[in-house]
Amino acid sequence: MSAGGLFDRPGPRWFNIPAHRPFVADLARGLYEALTPLGPDALSQAIVLTPTRRGARALADGFVAAAGGRAVLPPQIRPVGDLDEGEPPFEPGDLALDLPSAIEPLRRRFELTRLVKGGEALLGRSLSPSAALELADALGGFLDSLQIEEVDPSGGLAELVEADLAEHWRISREFLEHALEAWPKRLAELGVADVSARRVALLRRLAEQWRDHPPKGVLVAAGSTGTAPATADLLAVIAAAPQGCVVLPGLDESLADTAWAQVGEQHPQGAMRRLLARAGVGREAVRDWPASAGFESRGRWRRRVVNEALRPPEATADWLNVIEALRAEGEADGVDPLSEGLSGLSLVSARAEEEAATVAALLLREALETPDKTAALVAPDQTLARRVALKLARWGVVPDSSAGYALSGARCAVLAELVARAALDPLDPVNLLAIAKHPMARLRLDPETRARQIEALERHGLRGPRTEGWEALESRLARGRAEALKKDRAPLAAGFEAASALAARMKALLAPLETAFAGDEIPVAQAARAVAETMEALAAGPDGDVGELWAGPGGEALGRLIAALMAEADGLPSVDRRGFCELLQRLIADETVRTGGATHPQIRILGAIEARLVRADRLILAGLEEGVWPQGAPLDPFLSRPMRTRLGLPPPERRVGLSAHDFAQAACAPEVILLHAERRGGSPAVKSRWLWRLETLARGAGVEIPGRPDVLAWARALDAPAAYSPAKRPAPRPPTTDRPRKLAVTRVEALTRDPYAVWARDILKLHKLDRPDEPVEARARGTAIHSAFERFAEAFPSALPPDAAARFEALYLQALEEAGMPPEALAREAALAREAAAWVAELEARRRADGREIHVELEGEHTILTTGGPFTVTARADRIEKDPAGFGHILDYKTGKAPSPKVVKTGFSPQLTLTAAILMHGGFRELGRLEPGELTYLEITGRRPAGREEVRATAGDEAAMAAAHALEGLFRLIEAFDDPDRPYVSRTAPQFVRDRHGDHDHLARVFEWSTSGDEEAGE
Repeated sequence: MSAGGLFDRPGPRWFNIPAHRPFVADLARGLYEALTPLGPDALSQAIVLTPTRRGARALADGFVAAAGGRAVLPPQIRPVGDLDEGEPPFEPGDLALDLPSAIEPLRRRFELTRLVKGGEALLGRSLSPSAALELADALGGFLDSLQIEEVDPSGGLAELVEADLAEHWRISREFLEHALEAWPKRLAELGVADVSARRVALLRRLAEQWRDHPPKGVLVAAGSTGTAPATADLLAVIAAAPQGCVVLPGLDESLADTAWAQVGEQHPQGAMRRLLARAGVGREAVRDWPASAGFESRGRWRRRVVNEALRPPEATADWLNVIEALRAEGEADGVDPLSEGLSGLSLVSARAEEEAATVAALLLREALETPDKTAALVAPDQTLARRVALKLARWGVVPDSSAGYALSGARCAVLAELVARAALDPLDPVNLLAIAKHPMARLRLDPETRARQIEALERHGLRGPRTEGWEALESRLARGRAEALKKDRAPLAAGFEAASALAARMKALLAPLETAFAGDEIPVAQAARAVAETMEALAAGPDGDVGELWAGPGGEALGRLIAALMAEADGLPSVDRRGFCELLQRLIADETVRTGGATHPQIRILGAIEARLVRADRLILAGLEEGVWPQGAPLDPFLSRPMRTRLGLPPPERRVGLSAHDFAQAACAPEVILLHAERRGGSPAVKSRWLWRLETLARGAGVEIPGRPDVLAWARALDAPAAYSPAKRPAPRPPTTDRPRKLAVTRVEALTRDPYAVWARDILKLHKLDRPDEPVEARARGTAIHSAFERFAEAFPSALPPDAAARFEALYLQALEEAGMPPEALAREAALAREAAAWVAELEARRRADGREIHVELEGEHTILTTGGPFTVTARADRIEKDPAGFGHILDYKTGKAPSPKVVKTGFSPQLTLTAAILMHGGFRELGRLEPGELTYLEITGRRPAGREEVRATAGDEAAMAAAHALEGLFRLIEAFDDPDRPYVSRTAPQFVRDRHGDHDHLARVFEWSTSGDEEAGE
């Protein structure tokens, strides 16, 4: 008896391990029981081929379990889907002697990108390096399909495009003809071969060798569905070997012959039907694997239910009859097949991906409460898998995950992208701060000095409007230091000095980028080298050591990528700065970092293919939404569906069928939780077609798939607050000794509308910090218009020049530039400045016609006595005009909308009226006591109309009464706040809550209390 009876029958030998059985455990036990009685070396001399490397590792563990934990020499286990050069049995002897080596993946992407860029004339458009790389990946997929399916396109492309197809497909055909001619020549020049073509050649040679000279030992291929023709033919050779066999994963032997005949590309059994048909083997010739024999009621009925739910659409018309037939079949066993089959299966519908990840993590963590229980998450969505891994970290659980993490999330990769962006825009304040604050950027400074200088540079140099160059930044810091010293503020001057030191250091560290990235035709290798050298310069500590820049899995992966760019990028076209930045970001985004290290032995995160062989006590099948599992058919930029069919390539739906098989295999495990998210990316998600079919079948049978409401409740309660209590409107009550006794008229307006803002700024001294790279247009206009009016009045106090409009326009544009407006915005502002200047010239001529005196930026104050003591109100008037009649006309400049007459009259905007009151009481010493004239806002926009005079009170009694009323209102306001029980409530004027944004609204949590319906003031 050979090999324990497995090979007593003549070949070909095809076996099946049903979907409800643990594939790896049954395979290992069957081989162990069959081969170990034949001698101590019988098992170790066998060869077993698996689809993946992870499957090979799982099978090795399976043999240890089959041996009862004793030491055992397993067979030679090789992954047929991941071939490495020099790894037996694929390159024994001279099998690959005359085959060229495989091209490196990155080098292939670069070479194909150059080919795409060279074909821009055929494509009829210019491509950025990033777009060319994307199209090169699509071209690589097309070439892989040709090679894997062994399709010879020579002469076939010309027949692909019919007259009624769009012009786009003709362009695609011409480009593909060019690529199919140029690519083999380029490979020959490099002396390499495509990975797929080389793999197919190896499989063909191996199949030929084993067919002509069959191995004398045991040869087993397990878990493969033979989707590639070369793999399918190799499996047929193995099945026919003297001691060879093929073990299929989850062949549905119970599917009716009529339904089997209708199995198509999208059906779970589609791949195995094609495999058996290609091998010339009928389904009836496939035997059950000996170790899988035995009756398991639940597993058997689960498999039947899942397979019936996924039967071909054409065969679902008789579902009700099938349900009755199943129940009749189960009567002999005294069970309801539907209820028995759904036992151990549950369904959880989460609200969104985040909740789905939390549910999956909780289910995995729950499994650990049972000693030795294993659990696995099966998810084709890598992002979801990474989320679950991160959520497990809260319990200190590190799963054995094949998902890894995106290189773009590694700290070193973040620094690389920041440095590349610095080459594009060296003085971008946000990017510069991100580089300086990056944990790996030590800048050759000790930690304390680095932190101090970064804080100083951020505060004094990079917040607010950006500067246009390093010299402008250094000049800003030098001016700030000089002003601080002039005011005898030594700590502030030291801050400016520290900021200057770091600015000079950053300029020196980033200077090599300017040299390397000069011009518009930059070699990619040169740019990559400059980025790497700059990263090392930034990462160096005081001793010059770069620390952990290239350490760890992320550092190693980035190092390989940049090394490839430096060594292999001659296949890429030259780029400009932006092109390299986009190229590097795309390459980093496409890389996945695989991590090793200690992981929890009971928790795994698997891909769909890996789950075909690996089984756990609990399986969580996540991502069951259309477009995720199954994934949508990929978009082919080169070939339409009819073109693919005519060329002999498989339809995109074939991938759906393979995914369906993986789902059906996993869904037959003893304990399965199906996890579905109702929304993805903020949009409603559609349930996976397989889940929908399973639910439909269950409802047709009058049963429901059980849920896990307890887990959903855990997930929603995990990070939820104990009870939601919206913030009340803040109402601080500072001591009267801390309340201000002197306020500007603009701050009186704030006290009227929003006392909390006065408490925050004038009492706590919490002043707003500008954002880095603060947009300056609106603020610059206001600053510039004040400056232009002031300079114009000082230059021409009485008579106007003939070119008054041109003079004002020049002053305004100069002030805009000094305010920090960038050149591109200045160009847009020039036309508005011309219109505004013309309006101002006419205004000045008209208002000065009576010989009035013009006074600008005067400061005045007036003190009143209240219960709490003297209170002083101050004003800085934009412009006061003293006319011959003794009236003082007060004007205020606005580049936006002026306050309405109603707002002024009700006292919510008392700026002009209080300024008039100060004028009435002689508070402006340069002018003495004057009767208030017109109170006017000047709206200057440069649009149509370019300006507008908005009079809020006419000269004489109306203005005097308005001033007196404002002063009386001020007295009442200050008297009210002299009461120690009077709080500084946020936003006492609710009509302005949504119209005006305050600098301290976030501290007052205005949005929260104003939208919650609970506006009662709290403490």
